[in-house]
Amino acid sequence: MSCARTVAAAALALAATHALPAAGGEEPLWEAGVGLTALDFPDYRGSSQSRAYVLPFPYFVYRGDFLRQDRRGLRGVFLENDRFDVNLSMGASLPVDSSRDHVREGMPNLRPTVEFGPSVAAALWEAADHKARLELRLPLRATVTVESHPRFIGGQFSPHVNLDVVDPAGHDGWNLGLLAGPVFTDRRYNRYFYEVQDAFATPERPGYTTGGGYGGMQFIAALSKRYPRFWIGGFARYDTLSGAAFEQSPLVTSKHYFAAGIGISWIIRESERRVATNALGEPLK
Repeated sequence: MSCARTVAAAALALAATHALPAAGGEEPLWEAGVGLTALDFPDYRGSSQSRAYVLPFPYFVYRGDFLRQDRRGLRGVFLENDRFDVNLSMGASLPVDSSRDHVREGMPNLRPTVEFGPSVAAALWEAADHKARLELRLPLRATVTVESHPRFIGGQFSPHVNLDVVDPAGHDGWNLGLLAGPVFTDRRYNRYFYEVQDAFATPERPGYTTGGGYGGMQFIAALSKRYPRFWIGGFARYDTLSGAAFEQSPLVTSKHYFAAGIGISWIIRESERRVATNALGEPLK
């Protein structure tokens, strides 16, 4: 497995399974450790071929005033109050070796990508005990390939509602995160993943191009629990591509996307400095 693939997969594992930290009171400004994750991902959204990965990844939480690595992944907080915040959100995707994907055989490989851009989150509801919150999140991200000469390959907008719940079954220490919403991708992004240029067309894989627009619906559930010296978590994701702008591409062999992963992290060190946090484990404003 290449270094780029390892880095991209580890980033996905950390972002996807890091649902919620420990809740309430005071928490360390930072925590660091190592983890191991097992993942199962389709080659790309719309592929019927999946890959399993077992990978180490770094565990790091930082609860700063501006820069944070927490349940939402790595982000910079530009504006925050009780009703909404504006931050920099990030994501990543896995590479695809076309020689190992029968639908893409003979086509260029898909490079790993990183995604980054602004996101606005608005609080829609919060429980009286602050142990549950419903938010509307509006991330707009640009996508760039990870290679010696990175390329901008388009953008995506994925508005969604997100529900975080602490102790969903009572005082059990578990934390639940639920997310649902549509995905919209532009023409350049869709062509990178789903276009078949004439040079790569075959009788079984006719030439195809597409525009931008609706890219399907996504649903994610994540569950995690923090112990004194380690953290465990898992996630499951389901996407439906019915009605997507690119659903007629010959590279789309399944309109149903399933991904899942579990992980465990051992916390090796943490800062002596503490910060006050709310019931969802976020620094108090």
